[in-house]
Amino acid sequence: MKASLKEFHPARILIRSTNWIGDAIMTTPAVRTIRENFPAAEITMLAQPWMADVFRASPHVDKIIFYEKKGVHGGLSGMLRLSRTLQRMRFDMAILLQNAFEAALLARMAGIPVRAGYKRDGRSLLLTHGVRIRDEIRGKHQVHYYQALLRDLGLTRGPDELCLRLADEDLHFARRFRQGLAGGGPVIGLNPGAAYGPAKCWPAARYGELAERLHRRNRATFMVFGTAADQQTIDTITAHGPGFIRGLAGKTTLAQAMALISVCDAFVTNDSGLMHVGAATGTPLVAIFGSTDAVATGPFSDRAVVLQKELGCRPCLKKECKADFRCMLDISVEEVEQAVQKLLGEYEACGFSG
Repeated sequence: MKASLKEFHPARILIRSTNWIGDAIMTTPAVRTIRENFPAAEITMLAQPWMADVFRASPHVDKIIFYEKKGVHGGLSGMLRLSRTLQRMRFDMAILLQNAFEAALLARMAGIPVRAGYKRDGRSLLLTHGVRIRDEIRGKHQVHYYQALLRDLGLTRGPDELCLRLADEDLHFARRFRQGLAGGGPVIGLNPGAAYGPAKCWPAARYGELAERLHRRNRATFMVFGTAADQQTIDTITAHGPGFIRGLAGKTTLAQAMALISVCDAFVTNDSGLMHVGAATGTPLVAIFGSTDAVATGPFSDRAVVLQKELGCRPCLKKECKADFRCMLDISVEEVEQAVQKLLGEYEACGFSG
């Protein structure tokens, strides 16, 4: 095996981020581990542009470089352009949290002398410090997957807690927004979308019915999160209570959405990037799982309840269900309501957020 990374004293470290918001949040304990092992190093994150707000909320990252794959860094010429940029920055070490072959190739093209990551996707020869995925990690949460990589690279593993440090201006915006919601009861976030595909989405009409029930019983008001692409779904939900349900499709930045989730008293969500935001901010949440694996990618939080049905076909990991969609349809509004009520009951003794 190659020498431990601890034997090096890098001045500049490049971390290659994963490409999705939820995955990136699940790497935050690993990023903390890197920082704690190399406290004097300047740490730069190479990430897709839409990841900006996640890493701006990381106290362990000094700089962010955007990999604009659909823009100036597209194609081979764009990759060469980016590699030259990285080369000029004279990184001493690259730690690849992304698994792709391309991540290792880019680090090699940039001439970074120490290149570390998992040996997978045919990239072993491009790594100076590659490790194999241990059998004990298979079937465990992704937080442990990334932390195990660093342990096997010889680093001292830090705590596993997710880490987001939201900006004061975004928290101020969220608290002010919450105060403007009428109702007097708890404020509950709803997240009916999922970028991966419709197989991960509990029906919008059920979110709407859930909101009606919780409003009647708890005087709850609701914020419905999503992008502009979720507008039709969110309109279906807000139609169940336009006076107490506020749709936020495309109306906030990611940083503002993260702050709004942090001030919710409860959060009901599909398996999505914002689910992991809820976990990282400590918001009590109910996560509804269908086609995906809650063991590997569920909310990493002791304030989370996961609802899923144990069916022979799941986790199928498909984007769309070609069968009967039972994994989602068998989860009733009553079940979700009961889970939310339990969370509200556990935390209302401390007073609602706000």
